[in-house]
Amino acid sequence: MIAHSGEGADDRERTGRLVTRRSVIGGVVGAGMLEMLSWGAFHQNEAMADELPAGPHHGAGDRVMFTAEAPHVYTRAQWNARAPRRPAKVRNRAPDHIIVHHTATANSNDRSLAHAFALSRAIQNIHMRKNHWDDTGQQLTISRGGIVMEGRNRSLRAIRAGDLVVGAQVLHHNQHTIGIENEGTYTSRAVPGSLWRSLTEVCVWLCRMYNLDPASAIVGHRDYNNTSCPGDALYARLPALRRSVADRMESAPSPQPSPSTGDNGDDSWLPLFPSLGDLG
Repeated sequence: MIAHSGEGADDRERTGRLVTRRSVIGGVVGAGMLEMLSWGAFHQNEAMADELPAGPHHGAGDRVMFTAEAPHVYTRAQWNARAPRRPAKVRNRAPDHIIVHHTATANSNDRSLAHAFALSRAIQNIHMRKNHWDDTGQQLTISRGGIVMEGRNRSLRAIRAGDLVVGAQVLHHNQHTIGIENEGTYTSRAVPGSLWRSLTEVCVWLCRMYNLDPASAIVGHRDYNNTSCPGDALYARLPALRRSVADRMESAPSPQPSPSTGDNGDDSWLPLFPSLGDLG
């Protein structure tokens, strides 16, 4: 999903140049993921198998897996994020849809915490250095090892408060949606079990926090924009994801959002952020 959608109400870049459909879909396809694919850390594993044996739900050294009952999201500080150019804008409202993306990067065999953190840094570096955006675009990122990480600054705090950080992950709809970036390319390859389990748990968590109905709230990027994201294979599993999330939500009470901190920022302009998943 590194080539998602535009940020900002007028869909213009920092230079003021109008962003056209052609420029979004053609000129910035992959939003730098073509460059990411050439990086050794991502390129060397692109032919690996779709699934590996799942590890324990909690464990493997300092790696902690995500559960909706005790959500563990690795923070920006933990993956050593750069400071954003400006604080993200926070809306005192819940999103109405959860957007599922894929990164359209190599299907890495590396399930480690170090790899997951490197993924988040690589995404942020491309968005900020190459495309000159304020920060990472998506609110949450999940590695193929099922490791869940905060994306755009202020996202984790906003979710816990029942608020929405305005991201840059679906053109014309960033003001009311929250995006989950899933590492890998799922045009035909199956989603790894570790990633799938975390994606399910993250959706349960978000639906509980925001009081969303998974049957209508969980959608793919292509449901809003002209893109192949999140890939045919992952998109075909969204009905199963909605059912799994609904089943999990029935098994435990919903958590209550934390009191808002009032830390809403003053970001009056948000730059273009196309999605990672347009390479398929």
